[in-house]
Amino acid sequence: MSKAILFITGMSGTGKSTVLEKLSGRGYKTIDTDYDRLSIQSYNHDMQEHEWVWDEFKMKRILEEHAAGVLFISGTVSNQGKFYPYFDEIICLSAPADILMERVRNRTTNDYGKTDADRKEIMDNLERFGAIIEAGAGRRIDATRDIDSIADEIESLARDLLK
Repeated sequence: MSKAILFITGMSGTGKSTVLEKLSGRGYKTIDTDYDRLSIQSYNHDMQEHEWVWDEFKMKRILEEHAAGVLFISGTVSNQGKFYPYFDEIICLSAPADILMERVRNRTTNDYGKTDADRKEIMDNLERFGAIIEAGAGRRIDATRDIDSIADEIESLARDLLK
């Protein structure tokens, strides 16, 4: 059996976790790096700020041990580019800032985005890194669409990669 690893990235509020939940419900193996203890906070001396990064040892082990079928991984961290060679496809979910703000204010899955400081950080990150994240992706998906059609598109892409 062949294998494929697809990475789903995008700014806070684009629906990465929601898409993974849909794909998991369809029987796929999924890893949300925000919740699966794969992201750690680190201090970037060059930028003089704290940032979220993947635990490189843990991520490499997961990626190298994946032997069959489809694995979907999601997240957005500053060192994700180091892992791009491991992925068969990099998908960026994208939505306008006003939609991101509405989603993070109303979501119930986590509290990030509930405070003014969080929302300011999200907007700053969108301005600083949004274009970089999109440029690193092989495919951009409009995340304003309904979640089922987004999951369908990603699932179809995964199936094509297994052929």
